[in-house]
Amino acid sequence: MEETRSSHFERRDAARNMQRFYRLTVTRDLFGTVLLLREWGRIGVFSRERAEEKRSLADAWRDAERLAAQKCRRGYVPVGE
Repeated sequence: MEETRSSHFERRDAARNMQRFYRLTVTRDLFGTVLLLREWGRIGVFSRERAEEKRSLADAWRDAERLAAQKCRRGYVPVGE
């Protein structure tokens, strides 16, 4: 079973000078804790990030898929998949 999974999304709108990205990564830390890492911000500029502990890989993947669907509804498109 795959331990690490990452998805990258971008939203660009030249009329609004918008160039944003959103990245979701499911991984484990050094102690074996399952993490859902969320990173977002303007492309090419310092970004923000948040790490959430999850009980299992399945829970983390489910939450990552839910967040990915939410971002797609808001106009973000997957990049490199």
